[in-house]
Amino acid sequence: MLSELRISGLGVIDDAVLLPHPGLTAVTGETGAGKTMVVTALGLITGGRADSGRVRTGADRAVVEARVEVAPDHTAAQVVESAGGHPDDDGSFILIRTVTADGRSRAHAGGRSVPLSTLTEITDPVVAVHGQSEAISLLQAGRQRAVLDRYAQSDTLLERYRTARAQWQAATAELQDRTAHARERAQREQLLRMGVGEIDAVAPQPGEDVELVAAIKRLENADALRAAAADARGLLSGDAVEDVNAVQLLETARKQLESTGEARLVEWATSLHQAAAVLVDVGFELSSYLDELDADPAALEQMLARQATLRSLTRRYGADVDAVLAWRAEADRELELLDSSDEALAALQQKVQDTAERTATAATVLSAHRAKAAARLGGKATDELEHLAMGRATLRVAVTPRPATADAEHALLVDGQWCHAGSGGIDAVEFLLRSHSGAPELPIAKGASGGELSRVMLAVEVVLADADPVGTLVFDEVDAGVGGRAATEIGRRLAQLARTHQVIVVTHLAQVAAFADRHVVVDAAEDGAVRISSLREVIAEDREAELARMLGGTDGSTARAHAAELLESADLPAPVAEKATVQARRAPRKKAAAH
Repeated sequence: MLSELRISGLGVIDDAVLLPHPGLTAVTGETGAGKTMVVTALGLITGGRADSGRVRTGADRAVVEARVEVAPDHTAAQVVESAGGHPDDDGSFILIRTVTADGRSRAHAGGRSVPLSTLTEITDPVVAVHGQSEAISLLQAGRQRAVLDRYAQSDTLLERYRTARAQWQAATAELQDRTAHARERAQREQLLRMGVGEIDAVAPQPGEDVELVAAIKRLENADALRAAAADARGLLSGDAVEDVNAVQLLETARKQLESTGEARLVEWATSLHQAAAVLVDVGFELSSYLDELDADPAALEQMLARQATLRSLTRRYGADVDAVLAWRAEADRELELLDSSDEALAALQQKVQDTAERTATAATVLSAHRAKAAARLGGKATDELEHLAMGRATLRVAVTPRPATADAEHALLVDGQWCHAGSGGIDAVEFLLRSHSGAPELPIAKGASGGELSRVMLAVEVVLADADPVGTLVFDEVDAGVGGRAATEIGRRLAQLARTHQVIVVTHLAQVAAFADRHVVVDAAEDGAVRISSLREVIAEDREAELARMLGGTDGSTARAHAAELLESADLPAPVAEKATVQARRAPRKKAAAH
């Protein structure tokens, strides 16, 4: 849950701290006092878009800090640790979002700077913010499908469908490309095959050109090489007995040093003996070299011809033989793709058909899964609407295939019907509202007023709460456009939701605020700024006074009595609270009549 929220330099807020209750926290205040900035701050800390216009006038930046408490094995904690962040001593971790006046934005998690996307990844399973914009977005077909998938937990099936669809689209695009550019592909194929045939006819070996250069150089200089090697061998170990050679000189010097018997001279004599052994080995190697040295003119001519042939390849296909062979390998890979033979086209058409069938199967399974979940979601949401002063209304979630013509883009044949296969499946998902049994069933965009739309969203959210791992739910004036008994029921349902989730609601209705476990009031100072002292929890008489202000804008006895009545009924079970409210409202009228 969210245990602390500190806001600095955001909108009218100079510096303020909110300590939410683990249950239901209500945030109230005069219009323009800054209570909506609390929701704005939560939007920033969850990775929302940064608007430099939100930075308080005169401040160089806006800073939002949130302390989040989760279990060590929670997904959010794992993301923080994988990003290099660390929890505090109590196991919680700090999230920070900074927005400068010039529009730059930075994010930190657990003391480590992180990308904004990481901040979103951390908070997605922790906090969900719902405001009027989210209610309006519920009117969009894509958003309605996303809500259903969230309830149905369709992630695995949706990913399976998208993988199959990607393979189908890739095969279709390849077939279309081969068909549309058959002539160009055939010309390219012919050119590549000619090159491959020419290289194969020569059959160059890796590094052959380098080896030829060395071999040709050796043959061209065979006489000079022979003379140099022979002279060197004679100097090392002359063939004639009377010749004085290097080995004999070393041996003579060694013997003289050994004959002295002096330790150091004897040590050097050993080194001379080793040097003589090396010279003898070199002499033998030179003899072998002379035996192998061949000055065959015919061999030289063959090598020069081979070198000329290889150079003809390197002029066209690469800088050297290795580059020519690399071109040959790449040509083979390209030829596989360029194959425009009847057999290749037939194989590709079969691939398109197979991947289309797999995509259709995945789409069918996803649609069936959605349809079952839609029936459950609609039924449970309808039950919730009964508790939100919409007892005669029913909500149905319709899942229908999106039709398409056979020649349309992304048209997929599913169970004998052509459907539009988009990235989200073949289904159109629509929330349909019937206000009472005799009314027509209409899309919520047409059949729901602003207040009804807020209640529909709240009903859906209550149903989603059971399947949603998010621990903190934030509602920004979800009660807009409603009042009276409906407002009371909204407060009661939020309180019920707070039994399993941490709930923060920004509200202007006393009927909703009365159900809060913690009531926080935002009071702007005379200069319009909200400071730490301006964000205060109200209890007892102060809370009654705030509720009275919200009810009638006054702190009179009648408003106070009504506020006390709201607080009392909020602590009672629903049927008892309704009975108590009726009795409390009847009592003043009887007294007035007697008077």
